[in-house]
Amino acid sequence: MLDRIAEFIASHEMFSVGSRVGVAVSGGADSVFLLHALRELAPRWNLDLSVVHVDHGIRGKASQDDAEFVRDLAAKFSLPFHILSVNLPAVAGNLEETARDVRRGFFGGLIEEGTVNRIATAHTRNDQAETVLYRMLRGSGLAGLSGILPVTREGLVRPLLEIDRAEIECWLRERAIEWRTDETNRDISYARNRLRHEILPQLRDQFNPRLDEALANMATLAQDEESYWADELDRYPFRHQTLNALDLAKVPTAVARRLIRRAIERVKGDLRQIDFQHVERILRMASKGEGHDRVQIPGLDVFRSFEWIRLTPTGLNIDNKHGFSLPLPAPGSVELPDGSARITLQVLEKPEAGQPYATVVNELDWQRLTTLNGVLPSLELRNWRPGDRYRRVGQSHEQKIKFLFQEARVPLWERRNWPIITYNEAIVWIRRFGASAEFAAGPSTRVVLQVADSNTSDTGYPRSGL
Repeated sequence: MLDRIAEFIASHEMFSVGSRVGVAVSGGADSVFLLHALRELAPRWNLDLSVVHVDHGIRGKASQDDAEFVRDLAAKFSLPFHILSVNLPAVAGNLEETARDVRRGFFGGLIEEGTVNRIATAHTRNDQAETVLYRMLRGSGLAGLSGILPVTREGLVRPLLEIDRAEIECWLRERAIEWRTDETNRDISYARNRLRHEILPQLRDQFNPRLDEALANMATLAQDEESYWADELDRYPFRHQTLNALDLAKVPTAVARRLIRRAIERVKGDLRQIDFQHVERILRMASKGEGHDRVQIPGLDVFRSFEWIRLTPTGLNIDNKHGFSLPLPAPGSVELPDGSARITLQVLEKPEAGQPYATVVNELDWQRLTTLNGVLPSLELRNWRPGDRYRRVGQSHEQKIKFLFQEARVPLWERRNWPIITYNEAIVWIRRFGASAEFAAGPSTRVVLQVADSNTSDTGYPRSGL
């Protein structure tokens, strides 16, 4: 058994030489075995072990006795002991999910602060089978069927995923090693316990005696598929919380679904409560030829405007009813309130007359902005407001900026902080559309006020996600 565990550890590169490994020990058979196994295998990687325990406070004195049992076990092996005590019954919500979040938070904190760089948990092949079947029954996709990962990005490792629970208990009994029994593990009011004690035994008996192995193999296949797709999706960039509906419509549906799931995970932080119908709704949104659309899914608002689909955390105000108005020094620079860009003004001299000079949309005539007594102009940087109008260079009449937005296919969410420069309340410059005809630099201009927008590419178009 130990050789099989060592081979599994090595094949997944769980430990580097000298790793500081916190062994998560609940007191149950699986975790007690894990501690014994890693103590024997530690010299192969020169591991620095410690014991980690969470007292959830769910079972009163029994929980306290578990904690003392694990503390004594750590002391017996002269290992450092890290414990977190909480009172989960006092916390609202799903008890199992809350307990899992508490453990992950504690483990992540130990890794983040450098106390350990790996946390080893005692999940077995039986746990893997239960997880895969549970997720299958709930309608999980291939990612969910990957089950319990051998190694996670957060630094959790599972060395026992190819070991059965029966093997572990046999190993412990042969060596007269004690462990604690958690009576709540037999409480069939919990869905996982019903799977373990009722459904899986029936399936083994009536369909496949090697069902646990089959389900664990399915998880391995799914993990390999997910690993492949993770690399494959890197070919499709995702920027600024935005997807391109036209691009999604062009790729195979299997790719589009995965791109949507990746976008959801990156913006939301996880895929919890995200089901098949949520992904399909966004897929239908992308398939429409034109127009605007909006849908709410758990934790996210999803908007479509023109060809762009934007995902934002629920509650984020995209309407920006408050707006902004800031003094803009010339020369000088000001950052937009949301930190998305910086507007910079420079005063530059142009060559003498006689040399050709075309009108440039991001350059203003300095002379037209200065007053007769030479006082520097008082400029204002503000966001676009409904009803704003101005006359672009080359146009004979004013236009509503909203019309320009529609013509240029500017998404609704980009308009809320769209920067405009005004002089005495008159609009003199707008992102992308440039200087107004009344204040634009021309062939006779000798001193210009140049406007630079850090969120604009060389073509003058704001950078958008794909």
